[in-house]
Amino acid sequence: MKTLTVGIGCRSHSSAEQIETAVRAALGSHAFDEIRTIASVDIKAHETGLVEFCARHALPLKLFSREQIAAISVDNPSAAAREHLGIDGVCEPCALLAAATGSDTANAPGAALTPTFASAASVASAASIAPIASPASLAPNASNARLLVRKTIHNGVTVAIASTTAHSAREQTNNGTQEQDLP
Repeated sequence: MKTLTVGIGCRSHSSAEQIETAVRAALGSHAFDEIRTIASVDIKAHETGLVEFCARHALPLKLFSREQIAAISVDNPSAAAREHLGIDGVCEPCALLAAATGSDTANAPGAALTPTFASAASVASAASIAPIASPASLAPNASNARLLVRKTIHNGVTVAIASTTAHSAREQTNNGTQEQDLP
């Protein structure tokens, strides 16, 4: 069952291979075929490696504006994202937003070839719930989207994984992996 949303942040000109390696590393015990949607910031709409990765695996690419992303707080802000985009992070908030808003393009033919932009209306419920109560969950009474894997960094590509289904979450850092059960 496709239940995972994968938020991706990457340097310009990151290759599809670099992105795939980072995603597979972040997945850990989760299967690649559990991925429902890839999510990123809207300025990555034409990022060749990201678009190629999605097309190669027939995964839809859901894009969010910086304003939508800024509505979701992150525990460990990224200096690079702040400097280049004016937001605190990309992969974690995008993974959560995509999970919270669902994927209306997840099984549409050709969906991976054309990035979809989440409208303000489609993320209104997700954006209105900010800030995040904890790094692993959205605020109460909102979505049940949860981070299963916090930001991981591999060769200039950041990846976070979220879902709306109950899973045992792994909190990953550069120092290792910790198990965390979520409600």
